[in-house]
Amino acid sequence: MTSTPHRSGFACLIGRPNAGKSTLTNALVGQKVAITSDRPQTTRHTVRGIVSRPDSQLVLIDTPGLHRPRTLLGERLNTLVTDTLGEVDVILFCLPANQKVGPGDRFIASQLAEIVSGRRGPKVIAVATKSDLVTKEQMAQHLIDVDQLGDWAHIIPVSAQSRYQVDELIDLVVSELPEGPQLYPDGELTDEPESVMVAELVREAALEGVRDELPHSLAVVVEEMSLRPGRDEDHRLIDVRVNLFVERPSQKSIIIGRGGARLKAVGTAARREIEALLGDKVFLDLHVKVAKDWQRDPKQLGRLGF
Repeated sequence: MTSTPHRSGFACLIGRPNAGKSTLTNALVGQKVAITSDRPQTTRHTVRGIVSRPDSQLVLIDTPGLHRPRTLLGERLNTLVTDTLGEVDVILFCLPANQKVGPGDRFIASQLAEIVSGRRGPKVIAVATKSDLVTKEQMAQHLIDVDQLGDWAHIIPVSAQSRYQVDELIDLVVSELPEGPQLYPDGELTDEPESVMVAELVREAALEGVRDELPHSLAVVVEEMSLRPGRDEDHRLIDVRVNLFVERPSQKSIIIGRGGARLKAVGTAARREIEALLGDKVFLDLHVKVAKDWQRDPKQLGRLGF
């Protein structure tokens, strides 16, 4: 009796900003590995999530939303996306079902057509995200519009929130992966460094409930993360010092809030998520700093990790 060959490979999630890519990444992995927000362009770098099964291993790459850039940061994020697309086996093109197919989707579809044509490029699966937010009639029309947008290997509606067809999507992606060995050890869910995950969790908490201007202007850097000395193994405490960078003093005031109340709330929310990530008690020390026009300054972009 012939055993089923093991499959492994990489899949990239792509779509315009706020298409549900990070939420879907977390649903596919089964645990939070990418921050989510209702603010567009929340994701600033690729995040790898790992889905391991007895017969396969899928490595998911969540990317920043592809958009027409207005800053040097925007150009670098777009380059990050297009570079990633050339290195994967499957592309998941996310199109939110609660929004009409628009110019942004057509722009991405045209780029995907160029990447896939002329060589044995990655297979593209069109994913109608947020399917729980529309009626059956609206979904039917959306799927027709998506089908007319390009030549896709598969089209599938999913809901990350209700997990509708999430497992079926994994089955589809795995079917398009090449035969190959396991790439990561069992139980590993991401290869992101803990410091990067901590910075992202702080940024997610800081973006909660703020004005539209702030998401693009906020960068978060972990300056220090170390075990508090003099503690026994039953009472471990990790000291985490984090700097939040904004572009203008007015944005610093937004983050801090009246009497520091908002920064305190950000710290409380972020610490809860960080402790769940690290499995230890955390002392979180947040500092807000102004780095004027950092999105347009190559030197500052480099210092902030872009």
